[in-house]
Amino acid sequence: MMSENKMKWTGAWGNAISITERRPENYAKNLTLRYPVKMMLSGQALRITLDNFCGSEAVTVTSASIAFSDGNDAIKADSMKNVTFGGCGSVTIPAGERITSDPIEFDVRCGDDIAVSLYLADFTEMRSGVLITGPLSKGYFAIGNQTAETMLDPDTSKKTNWFYFLSDIEVLTAAENRAVICYGDSITAQAWPDYLMQRTLEIGDGTTAIVRKAASGTRILRQYDNITYDSYGLRGELRFPREALVPGADTIIIQHGINDIIHPVGTDVNRFRPWSDLPTAQEMTDGLRRYLEKAREYNLKTYLGTLLPIEGWRTYADFREELRCEVNEWIRTTNEADGCIDFDRAVCNPDRPSSFAEGYDSGDHLHPSQAAYKRMAEEVPGELLYKIK
Repeated sequence: MMSENKMKWTGAWGNAISITERRPENYAKNLTLRYPVKMMLSGQALRITLDNFCGSEAVTVTSASIAFSDGNDAIKADSMKNVTFGGCGSVTIPAGERITSDPIEFDVRCGDDIAVSLYLADFTEMRSGVLITGPLSKGYFAIGNQTAETMLDPDTSKKTNWFYFLSDIEVLTAAENRAVICYGDSITAQAWPDYLMQRTLEIGDGTTAIVRKAASGTRILRQYDNITYDSYGLRGELRFPREALVPGADTIIIQHGINDIIHPVGTDVNRFRPWSDLPTAQEMTDGLRRYLEKAREYNLKTYLGTLLPIEGWRTYADFREELRCEVNEWIRTTNEADGCIDFDRAVCNPDRPSSFAEGYDSGDHLHPSQAAYKRMAEEVPGELLYKIK
């Protein structure tokens, strides 16, 4: 076993914690959550972080466990280990806070599938979570305590893409290993980070984990403080300092800002979306600069991703396209970041750059297709997938 002084805790998987949509049924009881996760680093111990960042009251996780997984809802029961917090199997997380588990001895290899299972015995506010999608992003919930079940009962379980409370998994790994953070909104909460994970596993050197920190609907500069739209999440100044602080990370890819452009429509159309929310290009680039400043404080290399085409989206207008292009020009030319990843040019129609290329539009003219998400992952420079020399 490698000496611990040659090892460090490094983020091997992660999620933003945002605000779930407020519904009358936002409380759960006697519920098991199971989240299969692809491990991107080898190591000898794990620890998990449970986060109640957006909750309005404390939540109690009655028990938690980890086990090797088939990548779906089944686990290898004989590999299961209980997770403890300060020596206790149950943990209460105050509103707005997060708690990291005790280290769990658990030998993993790059590419292994594990699953984290959480059991919520009593009424629990399901307010802190995030919706993510992609080939490696799926979860399950089940009625009753099924944490030790090899396979969840199909009659009492169901798939979900909502990830509640589980924000980070760290591995005690070789000191040379590292994490790259993907930060953004729904475009990053969808599939390109998963395809980047797959690409890293295929061509990388086993030293790099891709950690997603993304929440749908979020903006750099604004947030909604009403229950109709607060599930669009927190503004960047509240999100970024928490989400960019990933153990062992040395690089962050930032692709954020399109919602600042497309959301405002005027109170005559929607009382919650005033024109005063529409930023100038200067305000948006100043917001991105604040991200860069915080990232430098965290000793992270920074790569800015350009904003994708939006022609055909329901609020599309020429002035929004002009604003997008102005922000993208700054992203492409600024020397304040370590690099630009030109996602826009990778997926746009070269003959009509305001729209997606054929086959790259999901159909809503805002989110890319699966083929486009793969293309975005390919656009990330290969050197980011290896340890920094």
